[in-house]
Amino acid sequence: MDEQMPRILVVDDETFYIDVLVNLLQDDYQVSVAKNGQSALKLAFNSTPPELILLDILLPDIDGYEVCRQLKDNPETCNIPVIFLTIKSEVDDEIRGFEVGAVDYISKPMSPPIVKTRVKNHLMLTKARQVLEDQARHLEQQVQERTLEICRTQDVAIYCMASLAETRDNETGHHIRRTQHYVRLLSGFLENHPAFSSYLDNKTISLLFKSAPLHDIGKVGVPDRILLKPGKLNDEEWQQMKCHAQIGHDALFKAEKELGSSSFLEIAREIALTHHERWDGSGYPQGLKGNEIPISGRLMALADVYDALICKRVYKEPMPHEVAVKLIISEKGTHFDPDVVDAFELLQNEFHHIAKTFHD
Repeated sequence: MDEQMPRILVVDDETFYIDVLVNLLQDDYQVSVAKNGQSALKLAFNSTPPELILLDILLPDIDGYEVCRQLKDNPETCNIPVIFLTIKSEVDDEIRGFEVGAVDYISKPMSPPIVKTRVKNHLMLTKARQVLEDQARHLEQQVQERTLEICRTQDVAIYCMASLAETRDNETGHHIRRTQHYVRLLSGFLENHPAFSSYLDNKTISLLFKSAPLHDIGKVGVPDRILLKPGKLNDEEWQQMKCHAQIGHDALFKAEKELGSSSFLEIAREIALTHHERWDGSGYPQGLKGNEIPISGRLMALADVYDALICKRVYKEPMPHEVAVKLIISEKGTHFDPDVVDAFELLQNEFHHIAKTFHD
């Protein structure tokens, strides 16, 4: 027997019909036989299940309807086409059979040409469906691979853009990497918080992580004499420095207008514009207060300040982690969103771990 021949299971309790079907099909198919419903299910659930089942409705134990129902309820056998063999010819009987999952009916007494044609056609349909499913899976895999490639390219482009801005402020080192991870850590912790749950979900958290590196992209518009000054800025210089938030926002907004609406660019420009706002309204550039400040800006504000505190600058020495934590907690409700500070306090060890992982 050719192992490549399609496997067919004949289920009938009458020897006459079994003999007819076996003689009719055995030259073209591997034919196995069951004389009751339980035996049929045992053979169907085998490691090499049949590719089509010819199933009598009237069986001595459980009827064909129940056999078919159990086959369709099992993920291993649900796609095996079932053709009912029956002396029943009432419309209600046929409807019931289709409802439990049969693909066709063959009435007894059987016409050999009809049996052979319907068996052949349903096997061809099954094979065609499998080919389409394989093609769909392959296409889905290609789409996923291409999407992943695009995401990687986007990540590289984002990092290059952010790094370009940071190279003009060479004290920051891995600042963009650390703040990126701080923001994701805070977002994941606050995802189920009542004040944040309507905004934070997996997609938004991913976008926050991707866009966080662009928070200081506006620094490209700040003159070197200010950005690289080795000391405290005077009032005029400070006013120019503060413009980087608006510059970054405007550049990203222009990109969004030219490239089309983008959730990523929307969040990126929101962060760029608002991460220097303060909870009490004393920040810049808009003087937003409390919940007027977008959540993205509130998260970035704490991440940015923590990292600035623990890092060395030309005008200051790095602050110990423990001291930085106390300082941020002391500014709960003034500089920072109280809920974000509460999360930070609980996550302070994880913040410290990120800082050490991406240390300069």
